[in-house]
Amino acid sequence: MKREYETVYEIFNECANNQMRDVFFDEIVLEETALEDYLRSKIRDRSLTFEKTVNEDGSVIYDIVASGIRQRLSFTPID
Repeated sequence: MKREYETVYEIFNECANNQMRDVFFDEIVLEETALEDYLRSKIRDRSLTFEKTVNEDGSVIYDIVASGIRQRLSFTPID
């Protein structure tokens, strides 16, 4: 079953004097089982590692490290 999600993609800045981060918002429609495929198509890195968190409200958060850069991709269902 396809669902509509709001996505928030964050790239954390590791520089000591710059605590800003890049944040991108989008709305997408995906099969619930395709979230990881979407992540892998967005971040194409062979050394990609991630931890997945599923919250009670149905949102899914991936904490990612790719090319040594910490990132986060969040999917929140839009009802």
